[in-house]
This record gives sequence, structure tokens and C-alpha cells, in this order.
Amino acid sequence: MIAAQAALETRMLLRHGEQLLLTVVIPTLLLVLFSGVDVVDLPDVPAGAGADRRVDYLAPGILALAVLSTAFTGQAIATGFERRYGVLKRLAASPLPRWGLMAAKTCAVLVVEVLQVLLLTAVAYALGWSPHGGPVAVLLLLVAGTAAFSGLGLLMAGTLRAEATLAAANLVFVLLLVGGGVVVPLEKFPGAVRGVLELLPIAALSDGLRDVLRDGAGMPWGALGVLGVWAVLGLAAAARFFRWE
Repeated sequence: MIAAQAALETRMLLRHGEQLLLTVVIPTLLLVLFSGVDVVDLPDVPAGAGADRRVDYLAPGILALAVLSTAFTGQAIATGFERRYGVLKRLAASPLPRWGLMAAKTCAVLVVEVLQVLLLTAVAYALGWSPHGGPVAVLLLLVAGTAAFSGLGLLMAGTLRAEATLAAANLVFVLLLVGGGVVVPLEKFPGAVRGVLELLPIAALSDGLRDVLRDGAGMPWGALGVLGVWAVLGLAAAARFFRWE
């Protein structure tokens, strides 16, 4: 039952035009645009540097943005409207247990994220990306980021009205895109503001991926710790306050 529901959730995500725009088109366009044009001064990347130098900095942040768009924004909006139209209430009354429904949604998110990572990695390689570091560290970061954003997305979808979830999820996406270290370096912000931004899950994920894939660092325990805290708090709050109708 979980596998069948997961397959259905995945097909619905892949057929939804707005979701594809959010999860595939926007991250890919940002990667290509910011890699090809000196729009933002990037740390350790001199002005006029080639796309291969810029993409080494940008690709990890765009991967983090892909996780944010799918696990948080897309899932929050879709679940919020399913809750509004009574879909969750009917599914909760079916033989599929509620935890099974959440597991199916998580599997669908993971499938879409795998497709995102494959696409963005191919585009980044075409732009001259030269990643370093171990795949285990990257996998742990992506899984921890998915757990953190999923918990926050489900918390928003299960407590706010669908229209409020739509507006809030998109607003958070834009704010984190600008202030989460994805394409705009955190070094551009004042010290006090930067200290707060570094505690956000998107900043921890993008910086952790950048440390591993660009700098070849080992296991990023600091970033994993921040993401772990957000994951525990978000999932616990979602389990406590999520309303099915």
C-alpha cells in the first residue's frame, strides 16, 4: 500500500506544472545564469573568472535549493491543499495508516530529489564543475536536509489554511534563496545578521555541501548538527500539531 501510494504521489508531483517550475526549472536556470554571468561577487572567485570557477561555488548551493523546493515548499503547498479539499481526511480513513501516508509522501519527495540531483549534476558538469569530497558526507547532508525541511513543510501545511500555506511557503522560499547562502554569500551580510543566518537549515545545508564538494572537507559535523536539530524540532512539532482536516 505504501509503495502504491508513493508511486501515485510521485506521478502527481511530476505531472504538476507549477511544481516542476519550482523544483526543476528555477534551480536549473539559477545555476546556468549565475555560473555564466558575474551577477554576484563570490568568495575566492575573482571577477571575470570562468564559469568553471563560479559553478564550483554555486552548484552545492543550488543542490541545497533543490532540496528546499521539494521537501519544504512543494510538499507544504501540495499537502496544504490536500488537507483543504478533504483528501487527507479520506486517505486517513482508508486501510493505509496515517504513518504509511507520511512514509509514501517522503518516498515521493526522495524520488523527485534524486531526479533533481541527477539533472543539476549533469548541468553543473557541463558547465565545468569539479566536485571533491566523499559521497557519504553528501548523502548524509541531503538526507538530514530533507528531514529538516519535510518536518517544517508538514508543520506549515498541517496548521495553516491552504491559502496561507501557499503564500508563506513561497515567501520563505524567496527569503531563503536570498539570505540562505545559496547564491548570495553570507559574507555579504553584517556580522550579527550573518550569525543568525548561519543557523538556518538552508545555510547549514549549502555551506556543508560547499565544504565537501568544493573544498574536499571531511564529514561536516557542524552542518549535520544544525540540520539534525531542525529535523528533530520540525518533525516533532509536525507530529504534535498536524491537523488532518
